[in-house]
Amino acid sequence: MQTNFTAEQLADPHVAESEKILRRCVHCGFCTATCPTYVTLGNELDSPRGRIYLIKDMLENGRAADAEVVTHIDRCLSCLACVTTCPSGVNYMHLVDHARVHIEKTYRRPPMDRLIRQVLATVLPYPGRFRLALGLARLGRPLAPLLRRVAPLKPLAAMLDLAPQARPKPSTSARPGSRGSEGERRGRVAILSGCAQPVLDPGINEATIRLLTRLGVEVVVPQGEGCCGALVHHMGKEDQALAFARSNIDVWIREIEAGGLDAIIITASGCGTTIKDYGHMLRLDPAYADKAAKVSALAKDVSEYLSALELPEVESRGLAVAYHSACSMQHGQKITMAPKVLLRKAGFTVREPAEGHLCCGSAGTYNIMQPEISAQLKTRKVKNIEATRADVIATGNIGCMTQIGTATAIPIVHTVELLDWAYGGPKPAKLA
Repeated sequence: MQTNFTAEQLADPHVAESEKILRRCVHCGFCTATCPTYVTLGNELDSPRGRIYLIKDMLENGRAADAEVVTHIDRCLSCLACVTTCPSGVNYMHLVDHARVHIEKTYRRPPMDRLIRQVLATVLPYPGRFRLALGLARLGRPLAPLLRRVAPLKPLAAMLDLAPQARPKPSTSARPGSRGSEGERRGRVAILSGCAQPVLDPGINEATIRLLTRLGVEVVVPQGEGCCGALVHHMGKEDQALAFARSNIDVWIREIEAGGLDAIIITASGCGTTIKDYGHMLRLDPAYADKAAKVSALAKDVSEYLSALELPEVESRGLAVAYHSACSMQHGQKITMAPKVLLRKAGFTVREPAEGHLCCGSAGTYNIMQPEISAQLKTRKVKNIEATRADVIATGNIGCMTQIGTATAIPIVHTVELLDWAYGGPKPAKLA
């Protein structure tokens, strides 16, 4: 794609990076076939190619974002299916991230939109606040039908619909400290507790810690680690996202220097995609660039790390598993085979739903901010999953678990919960 940025504009390293990305686009349109919003809405401006034109025009002319640009950028899930499809290597992720920061700085959203986004940024990344909010949501759930009738309030209705009926009790898995390995030690890792996952489903990290320690891996929960920053990063709130990143980097670097780490284990693939991108996000920060790159290199999805341990094959359990590959796993991190291979070795029959490349509509806060598009994608995803006639659904991302779980009676668990069960742990509670 031909660009016409001025030398003054290109002096900004963020603009220069986006210009390089734009120039790689050859207008081929392959991305439209795999873009969930284009497939759903049929609008060229709701395809990656259309959004690239809008971003180019906005940045090249040095103008503030307008309502049209914001509408179509907001509808992007950041599922990154377009990145997987693109034959030219267009890094759409970094381009749309830049566009969102530009929107946040130059566009004044309607009052209710601003308020909801601020509430999400103030509550979701903090487990204590999030737990309290879920308690309040149970009281407010009867109001959801009324809120759905007023367009600006639909995100509030979506929040209430997504809130679980009951909150799991806080787990010791998030408490700082070291969990010693059983038998001969094969490694030492840190595990990300995160923000939303330990509140919504603490059993995921409990299963991870049990499995790893049984396999001879010491697991450390570092003091002071928190939200990875993904939620606010995708809202364009870059200062807050980078503050979370720097804080976590400081924590993990201290742990590396104190006892060494073979990996930083992440059990939410949405978090994993962001942490693996810390090196890029902080590349211009002289105090953090090298440390961020080191942390990104150590970040591993739990399925990646387990694959390197060469787990033995076990007898079949006669259970059919529909494996849902989260977008942040297959498109963001390019992890496609490892979870399925692990499940098969653990004695499960793996079934792959049709249209596995399409997003389920969760995408961080997308199912709150864009509830109608999200609902269409969820219906499509659940139909394909149920067509497999599986006994259980497995995936590697808490957002997908929450989204899909609201629309099907098939139990949905994290992949690591099935692996923990197969290799000596308890049966997942949802399968009991």
